[in-house]
Parts: sequence; structure tokens; C-alpha cells
Amino acid sequence: MMSKLKRSIIAWALLSPLVVLSLFPFAVMFITAVKPQAEVLNPTWWPSEIRWQNFIDMWTVTNFGRALFNSLYTSLIATIGAILISIPAAYALSRFRFRGRGAFNQFLLISQMLSPIVLVVGLFRLIAALGLVDNVPTVGVIYMAFNIAFTVWMLQSYFATIPKDLEEAAWMEGASRGQTLIKVFLPLVTPAIAVTAIFTFINAWNEFVIALTLLRRQESYTLPIQVFSLVAGRYTVEWHHVMAATLVATIPVAILFAWLQRYLVRGLSLGAVK
Repeated sequence: MMSKLKRSIIAWALLSPLVVLSLFPFAVMFITAVKPQAEVLNPTWWPSEIRWQNFIDMWTVTNFGRALFNSLYTSLIATIGAILISIPAAYALSRFRFRGRGAFNQFLLISQMLSPIVLVVGLFRLIAALGLVDNVPTVGVIYMAFNIAFTVWMLQSYFATIPKDLEEAAWMEGASRGQTLIKVFLPLVTPAIAVTAIFTFINAWNEFVIALTLLRRQESYTLPIQVFSLVAGRYTVEWHHVMAATLVATIPVAILFAWLQRYLVRGLSLGAVK
């Protein structure tokens, strides 16, 4: 018992610098968010009083609720759409041998190297020609398009680890390939799908350049643009509102990670076994 306690103490002592470095930015955000406005720029660590009212004021003054909804909306469109499109594509790449398969894999890899900012001018001209500027669902679809190569590449590497014998056994029982995919194959790769969905959601949640280019009205802003608008072009920056908004913006991603952490660990270990 003492040996186990000793190992735990040593482990936490070794991990403590990493824990401090990881939590320090969040501590700064929280302390600044609950400071009175007059003390925000004071070189003091702890405020004279904790102002929870700052979060309420930030929510009403900055139109934060609408921006939160827009970010959730676009991120869910990107995540669900990319996963639904990528599953059959990844399955085909992992199970079928066809001419051009290697070239298609290389195409997926190269397309991930392109930053959205390289294509943003041409993308804006295309969206403007279609009359879809300042349209929130359009931004979600664009996020989906930029993430499909990533999701296909991730999923096909996971799918390749599933033994074909399981599918062949289902075929011998009379199941079609589609039934085998839905009832046998997909339940086995749920951790991999969850991991890929997490990274896709985060990519869409944090995206800044495309949203800044295509969204014009404050009612259409996503969270990165809304937080940016609290700083850019302001003579006086209300840092307590900025930090409160930034802190609240991290909560959905933290909840998503906490909810899917078991799938994250299983999915990462599944991808490591070839």
C-alpha cells in the first residue's frame, strides 16, 4: 500500500510542472475575467472582489449567445457531414484494391498541406458569385469540405486494422455488404470515428480565416470572430469581457473531450495496432 502511495506521489511530483504550465493560461483568463474593470491592468494576481457579474455583462453586451450558437451550428455541420461522407470513402480505400488507389491517397495527403488562407480569395469570389456571403450554413459546409481529406485519411488507417474475417463471416450468414458495414463493421470502429469527430469539431470550432472573410454581420459571427471583434479596432479594450468570452468559449470543447475521453484513448490505441 505504501509502495503504491509512494509511486503516486512521485508521479504527481513529476507531472506537476506540466500541470502548472497547462493550467496557467486558464488561471490567467479566469482571474482577469472576475476582476473589477478598474483592476484589470493592475499588476496584482488576486482581485479585491470577485465579479461574477462580468460573465453576465459579457453575454449581453457582446452578443455572445448568438456567436456560441453559430459556432456550434457550423462545427456540427462540418463534423457530421465530414464523417458521413468519409466513412464509405475510407471503407473503400481500406477494403478494395483498384487502379489509382495510391494516387488518391497521395492526393488526400497533399490536400491536407494546403492552408485555407491560400484559397481564401478564390473561395470568396466563388461564394460571392453564388450570393452566399454572410451565410452561416455555407461556412459550415466549407469547413466540412476542408476536413474531409483529414477524416478520410484518419478513418481508412483505422479501418485497415479490422480483420476481414469478421465481414466474411457475416457474408456467409447472408448479410449484404451494406448490412455488414452498418451492423458489424461500424460498431467495431466507433472509437476511431469518435476520435476523428473530435479533431474535426475542434478544427471547425477554432477556424478563423474563412469565417472572417465570409461573415459580415455580427449576428453571423462565430466565436473566434466575436472574440476578435472585442479587441480589433477598439480604442479601449475591456479585457475582463475578452477573458470571460475566451474562457466560456473553451467550455464546449472541454465538455466534448470529457464526454468522449474513453473513445479517444481506445481510438488512439486502435490506430497504433497494425
